[in-house]
Amino acid sequence: GNLANLEELWLHNNDLTGPIPRELGNLANLEELWLHNNDLTGPIPRELGNLANLEELWLHNNDLTGSIPRELGNVGHFSAAYNRLTGCIPANIEPSSINPQLGGVELERCTSAHRRR
Repeated sequence: GNLANLEELWLHNNDLTGPIPRELGNLANLEELWLHNNDLTGPIPRELGNLANLEELWLHNNDLTGSIPRELGNVGHFSAAYNRLTGCIPANIEPSSINPQLGGVELERCTSAHRRR
């Protein structure tokens, strides 16, 4: 099917497993992506940064790993609490847009020192 006009995709609380499909980054009109409270694994796809209209990205309560892609700097509200994320919070992501608690793991803002690691 053609989902070119899809604006909201709510798939939370569905016991979904596996990685977040990179192809979601092709949904050009997507404004809200709710994938929280599932069993999703792997990294957060950088392709989600292609979603210029994305206002809300809810990824909390999954089993996501890796770092937060800096490409997500355009997201208005972002939550990734209660995953297994590492690294730092990209400097281009507004602090007010991030759920302040990342599930017991305090991630720092990325600095030039983080880039050298």
